Amino acid sequence: MSDDPGSVRHRPPSEGATPLTGSAAQVPPWLLRALLLVVWVVTLAALAWWLFVQLQGLLLLLLISLFLALALEPAVNWLHRHRWPRGLATGAVMLAAAGTLVLFLTVLGSMLVGQVVAFVSDLPRMTRSLLAWVNATFHTDFSPTTLLSELTSVSGLVEEYASQLAGNVVGAGSTVLALLFDGLTIALFTFYLCADGPRFRRTICSVLPPRTQREVLRAWEIAIEKTGGYIYSRALLALICTVAHYILLALLDIPFAFALALWMGVLSQFIPTVGTYIGGALPVLVALLDGFWPALWVLVFVTVYQQFENYLLQPRITAKTLDMHPAVAFGSVLAGVAILGAPGALLALPAGASLQTFLSFYIRRYEVAEHPLLGAGDSGGTAEESESSSGSSADPSDSAEASLSPPNPTNRGD
Repeated sequence: MSDDPGSVRHRPPSEGATPLTGSAAQVPPWLLRALLLVVWVVTLAALAWWLFVQLQGLLLLLLISLFLALALEPAVNWLHRHRWPRGLATGAVMLAAAGTLVLFLTVLGSMLVGQVVAFVSDLPRMTRSLLAWVNATFHTDFSPTTLLSELTSVSGLVEEYASQLAGNVVGAGSTVLALLFDGLTIALFTFYLCADGPRFRRTICSVLPPRTQREVLRAWEIAIEKTGGYIYSRALLALICTVAHYILLALLDIPFAFALALWMGVLSQFIPTVGTYIGGALPVLVALLDGFWPALWVLVFVTVYQQFENYLLQPRITAKTLDMHPAVAFGSVLAGVAILGAPGALLALPAGASLQTFLSFYIRRYEVAEHPLLGAGDSGGTAEESESSSGSSADPSDSAEASLSPPNPTNRGD
C-alpha cells in the first residue's frame, strides 16, 4: 500500500460480514411484510364493503326490527312483571300494534274511496258553479258543452295511461309480495329480539369485561327508555289530538270526521315541526267543500290547538321521554332520511334522543358568564349546581353501579 498521503486508503471488509448483492441489497425484509399486510387489509376491506352492499337490505330490516323491539319492550316488561310469559307478552303487544296500524289504514282507505266517489258525483254541480262564477267575474261566456268536450279529451288520455298501467300488473304484484316478505321478516326479527332480549343482552355481556358491560347496559337502558317513551308519549298525544279534532269536525258536520281526525292526530305527532300543517291541510280542504266558514273554523282550531299542545300539553307528557329542540328534531329527521330514506325519518328522533342522553353522562357543564349576547334568561345554573353536575359526571360508571350490576354470564335469560 502506498504511503502517499494523497492516495485513497481502502479498508478490507470486516471478518464474518458478507456484502449484500443483487435484489437483497435493495429490498429490506420488513418491506415485503408491510406490502403483504397492506394487501391483506385492502382485500378484507373490499370484501367487507362487498358484503355490506349485498346485505344492506337485510341490515336495514334488522335496524328497523331493533327499533321496534326497543319500542315494544317497556310494554312487554310490564306484562312480564304481571306474570305473563315473555313470549306471550311479546305476541300480545305485537298483535295490538298491528291491529292499530290496520285500523288506521282501513279507516283512511275508506275515507279516500268515499271522498273520491263523492267528488266525482259532485263534479257536475261544482263545474256549473265554477263556470257561473268565472262568467260573472271575468265577463266571459264559457259553456258547459265546451268544457265537457275538453274533459272528454282529457279522460281519453287518462284511459290510455290506465291501459298502460294495466300491463304492469305483474310488476306491481311482485312489489306487493316483496313488501309482504319484508314485513314478515321485520315481524319475525322483532319478536325474537324482544322475547329473547334478556338472553340476547346476557350473551353479549358474557364476552365483555365488567366495566364495558356496565356501559353497554347503560346504553341499552337509555335506548329502551327513550324509544319506548317516545312511541308511547307520541301515541298519547295523537289520541288526544284525534279526540279533540273529531269533536270539532263532528260538530261542524264535516264528512269523514273520524278519519280526518285520525289522520291529523297521527301526522301531527310522528312528523316533527311540519306534520301539523301537513295533517291539518286535508281537514281544511275537505271542510272547504262545505263552505268557507267551516274551513275557517277548522283552520283556526288547528292553529289554536297546536299552540295549546306545544306550550301546555306536550312539555308535561314528553318531559322525561324526548327533550329535543324542534330545530334539532327536524334536522335529525332530515339526516335520517338522507342516510336511510323513509325508515330514517322514524328512527332519527329516538336515536338522537338516546345519543343525547348517553353523551350527557360524559359532558361537564359549567356556570355561564354574564354577557348581553346570552340574554337575561337562565345563565346555566349556579356554581353549586355546576359543581354537583361536574362531580356526578366525573366518573359516569359510579352512578351505573347502583342500578346496573354485571350480569352472570353462566345464567340464562328470562
